[in-house]
Amino acid sequence: MPLRSRLPHRAAAPGRTRSRLGAGLLALVVGASMPAVAQQAGATAPAGAASAPAVSAMDGQLFYQVLVSELALRRGEAQAAIETLTDAARRQRDERLFRRATDMAIEARAAELALSTLQEWRRILPRSADAAQTQGQILMALGRPSEAREPLRRWLELTPLPQQPMVIASLPRLVLRGAQAPAAAQVLDEVLLPWREAAATRDAARLATARIWWAAGDLERGLAAARALQQADPASEGAAMLGLEMMGQDGRAEALVRNYLQTARPDSRLRLALSRRLTALQRYREALDVVRDAVAAEPRLAEAWLMQGALQLELGQPREATAALERYLALQAEAPNAPPPPPVTPGTPAEPDADPDEAATEEEADDGHGPQAEAARNEAQAYLMLAQAAEQSKDYAAAQAWLEKLGEARGGRSALLRRASLLARQGRVDEARALLQRLPEGSPEELRSKVMAETQVLRDARHWQAAYDLLVQANARQPDDADLLYEQALLAEKLRRFDEMERLLRRVIALEPQRQHAYNALGYSLADRGQRLTEARELIARALTLAPGDPFITDSLGWLEFRSGNRSEALRLLREAWGRRPDVEIAAHLGEVLWVDGQHDAARDIWRQGRERDADNEVLRETLQRLKVRL
Repeated sequence: MPLRSRLPHRAAAPGRTRSRLGAGLLALVVGASMPAVAQQAGATAPAGAASAPAVSAMDGQLFYQVLVSELALRRGEAQAAIETLTDAARRQRDERLFRRATDMAIEARAAELALSTLQEWRRILPRSADAAQTQGQILMALGRPSEAREPLRRWLELTPLPQQPMVIASLPRLVLRGAQAPAAAQVLDEVLLPWREAAATRDAARLATARIWWAAGDLERGLAAARALQQADPASEGAAMLGLEMMGQDGRAEALVRNYLQTARPDSRLRLALSRRLTALQRYREALDVVRDAVAAEPRLAEAWLMQGALQLELGQPREATAALERYLALQAEAPNAPPPPPVTPGTPAEPDADPDEAATEEEADDGHGPQAEAARNEAQAYLMLAQAAEQSKDYAAAQAWLEKLGEARGGRSALLRRASLLARQGRVDEARALLQRLPEGSPEELRSKVMAETQVLRDARHWQAAYDLLVQANARQPDDADLLYEQALLAEKLRRFDEMERLLRRVIALEPQRQHAYNALGYSLADRGQRLTEARELIARALTLAPGDPFITDSLGWLEFRSGNRSEALRLLREAWGRRPDVEIAAHLGEVLWVDGQHDAARDIWRQGRERDADNEVLRETLQRLKVRL
């Protein structure tokens, strides 16, 4: 009787050897490495008959070697296990046995053993793409790219032509960060040379080359390769997508995306992707222009209307935002087979003046998957933004109506926060705070979220001392929470406790050295008071290094230049900040510099635009009173 058919009778009792051998040995023994005996020539199985079980060619020696190697591995004798299985693989010329021996070496972190096994594998089976691939990958991971050149090239040569673009696309992942990255990129660049010249793989190889140099940190060569690809094929979506990814590190990459949008007929979703990237860079006006193009190209793309509404809300255009969001809801209702949206778990919407791309926070993530759950989340977000738009327009009844449409079950924490905001804006601060007391505080994250929400209510009502006291209590309960310390520092400044503010901000910087807003807040405060301007410049410069192009930090630098007497540079920077984000406090600063520069009409125009966004803004009101300006 063949060994395979006897295996069930040889199985050990439950809980004994069989359960300890595991899937690795069983797969090898049961036939993963055994060739089947061929059927007789010309024999045909009857229709509907079950296939006969494959007969194994495993002999006693092979079974013994497989068993011994697995048991040796479990005893921690990795070298003996690998050598035994490699010998079996060599005798059988079986690729799967070589694979198992290599995996054993990798699991045992025995790199040299893995490489020696691979060398034998490739000697016995020289046309094994798997062996060449694994050898090349291991050598790259070990930081030995020059040795990886030959196996990587051979891997590509042994890969069937239809599959080569997919393999080529995987090569940039082999570039690991560190000192060896440039050398690894150079090797991969050289490996891909023949495939960059072949018609069937040219585009894939050029795109991979661009990604390889980008992964190695050489943006110049990465951009050059991407431009070469786009020049050869202006309709290459790959070059445009790479440009989107690179935009966060190099602004020149944006041209790859813009060129593609002008010369090709892209799916509107690429425009939405560009809009999201611009939003992440806080370039809201440009993001809105791009999403409008997407709507014009595909008027029934509901997602574009949702994004347009979010951006218009951020830019202080509540009426336009309302129209876009209502259009989104209408399109969702018209969608074929649109199911009634399921309940949404509690979440947090975009708070007033929050970035649109930050609307979905960790609190509002749910376990739902698929289009129905996503549609429900987006619809809930649309209702919350409609309530926020009505609130910006001081139409509190409309805001309440939108929240009622959302419902408590679907709105959860988000709706509760919005209702608290509505109450506070109507002067019902105590009711708003009582409502927020319903929020849980069982974890540090929940406590932080609850305190921040209540603090915002008190800040909006200008109850500075009460907000400060609340944060002092929270920081006593949760020391070294950088978010809470930062908020307390801002309130200390409101109370003109500047030494306390500086102490808290420096503590935040010590806890989180990459937090750009802490550097910016301290630098701006010093500049605004005309103190230690050299130090203020260093702090703001550090913030801009951490967040290039941030409009609020640019505003701080512009204000510093104004305080330093550099009026023309101040105007340039403040106009740049206002163009990226028309915030009311940026309007106050830009207007003041224009006013002092004698450009009174331009100053009044900017101030009016700021007042339209928030007529009660303290900085704007103080600026107009101090300069004795009436709009």
